[in-house]
Amino acid sequence: MSLTETVIEGTLKPDGTLELDVKPNLAPGRVKILLRQEAPTKPQLEDWWQYMQRTRLELEAMKYSTMTESQVQSHIEWLRGDDDRIEEVYREMEPQNVSRSLRLLF
Repeated sequence: MSLTETVIEGTLKPDGTLELDVKPNLAPGRVKILLRQEAPTKPQLEDWWQYMQRTRLELEAMKYSTMTESQVQSHIEWLRGDDDRIEEVYREMEPQNVSRSLRLLF
């Protein structure tokens, strides 16, 4: 009886089944399997686009409502049309910053 060995990598799933990376080149029949766990690899960090896709799917799964295109356009117009308010806030902050700076100096 000849002994044929082959090494094939795969993944052990939570339910105990094995998923092999390639089909073994062995004749059908009983086999013995030696399992050796590899050192865990660092999880690959997702880029910003993958993050956006994942979070969008998670929000949709939670039935989170997102803005429609018209709501987004309306919000953009609101942001663009409110320059006076932003300038007013800057003007209000200016004297506070100047007096605070003077207090720190003296």
